[in-house]
Amino acid sequence: MDTYESVLLVKPEVFVFNIPPRASNRNYRAADWNLAEPSWTGRMRLISKGNEVFIKLEDKNSGELFAKCPIETYPGISIEPVSDSSRYFVLRIMDDTGRTAFIGIGFGDRSDSFDLNVALQDHFKWIKKEKQISEEPATGPGLDLGFKEGETIKINMKITKKDGSEGSSRSRVQGATGGGLGLLPPPPGGKLPAPPSISPAVSPSHAAKPASGGGESWSEFKSADSSAPENPSTNSNWVQF
Repeated sequence: MDTYESVLLVKPEVFVFNIPPRASNRNYRAADWNLAEPSWTGRMRLISKGNEVFIKLEDKNSGELFAKCPIETYPGISIEPVSDSSRYFVLRIMDDTGRTAFIGIGFGDRSDSFDLNVALQDHFKWIKKEKQISEEPATGPGLDLGFKEGETIKINMKITKKDGSEGSSRSRVQGATGGGLGLLPPPPGGKLPAPPSISPAVSPSHAAKPASGGGESWSEFKSADSSAPENPSTNSNWVQF
């Protein structure tokens, strides 16, 4: 798959200078160049192609390539600022056979050199971010949603009753278990209700009589036959127990 070129920056005027070889490790100085007489003037374009980025120096009118500068890192040996001015740089240009040479370039306005700095920094920040993303694992560790030992959870829920009032789920559960299937609670004090009195329909003669003499301690109960007359004293079918 072909990778298309993307133009990051265009400056319509750039000056090129022949520079003397660097005799020591000290930084380049634009004051050592013949700034009044540039060797070439043209257009500069900063191009990216995938992760690659390079500077092209081209003729203003025809677009013919004058020199190309591949940039591996920034700052680095491919493009270096000079020590005495922010408008000038040293480029390491390369031809198709891989031969390299060093030339000086400069801009008439400091804002042009500032734009070049920012464009290069943004490009290499993007490359670094893309590399970090590609090196991250495809899937992260799974989430453990289980309870740890000793952990608890508290949930407060509001329940709307039929009459429109609100109550907590906790009070509802306690009422169901304490009441026992809807039964009424015992009366206050824990006392049972008194037994009902003797029904008026029961004849007084059917009630227990105290035992006579010192005989049986059981009271005498009498049961009337359904066919017996109303006067129990005349009935011979009464049974004594």
